Amino acid sequence: MKEPLPGALGGENETVASSRTLTGKEILELVRADLRKVEEVFSQQSVSNVRPITEIGQYLAVSGGKRLRPALVLLASKFCGFEGPSAVRLAAVVEMIHTATLVHDDVIDEAELRRGRPSTNSRWGNHRSVLAGDWLYMQAFNLALAERNFRILDLLIALTQSMVEGEMIQLTELGKIDMTEDDYLELSYRKTACLFSVCVRLGAVLAGKSEEDETKLGSYGANLGLAFQIVDDVLDFTSTEEKLGKPTGSDLREGKVTLPLIYLLSKCRREEAEKVARVLEERSFRSVRLYEVLELMETYRSLEAAREKARQFAELARSCLAGFPDSIYKDALRSLPDFILERES
Repeated sequence: MKEPLPGALGGENETVASSRTLTGKEILELVRADLRKVEEVFSQQSVSNVRPITEIGQYLAVSGGKRLRPALVLLASKFCGFEGPSAVRLAAVVEMIHTATLVHDDVIDEAELRRGRPSTNSRWGNHRSVLAGDWLYMQAFNLALAERNFRILDLLIALTQSMVEGEMIQLTELGKIDMTEDDYLELSYRKTACLFSVCVRLGAVLAGKSEEDETKLGSYGANLGLAFQIVDDVLDFTSTEEKLGKPTGSDLREGKVTLPLIYLLSKCRREEAEKVARVLEERSFRSVRLYEVLELMETYRSLEAAREKARQFAELARSCLAGFPDSIYKDALRSLPDFILERES
């Protein structure tokens, strides 16, 4: 599975009128009861007859998070006219897959915190964490297999391959200061946006929607996911450790060149770019402080430029809903990009 790259997503420029704009709280209220069921399924599926796996699984099941991805599955299902236990199960599947990727990411990044709590690798070590992540992946697929739907399995297998490829690309590109915007968007699609796309596609598949409708909704999810990732990368510089659950500037410290940095490096002077290069090389803010990089971003308005790019993807996401019947769930999907753009963590 491969979504069209940014610029080709959406396909329609029709202006969409919404009867109502919902707040983030109102959006989640539409699926709150089902999200509680998702939590129950996740907890049940995190139990193994091997005690260390259960310990880690239960720790992850109650680790919190926005549960945005399972909410997308549930909203898309209701938007397409489908309700039932299958939507809850698949919502749990995508959250289990997402959680497994976070476990592996933390091992690779040597992260000590995740959502304000000790990461699994800092508590149980790398070896157990990797194996627990692998087990959670397989448990997610075991749960998805119960649907007996090859289209669902096709989506999930392609998704997992894309996410692993994204992680491999990121490892290859770590510390490279010459990453382009296209490189960044390709990586962001693989690591983040493809999962958003699959979440929405699953709702269409459950409802038996046409291939055309599934593609439109997949594009909605992909654009939404790209907006989400860009906002995430902006917040890494502008938010606080308390809100992020990890130190500010973690991406740069880990050698990751994100969109705000790409925009900065495209405008700043050579000696200023060398400051960023030193952070990437040292993997720390030892000789160049974070505030110095933030001052450069303020001077060259690179954070604002990145936010504007996120807004563009948010509008592309909304445009993908053109032609679908009006409903409270359409209003929710149309309002969700605003929630993504305005979030603080």
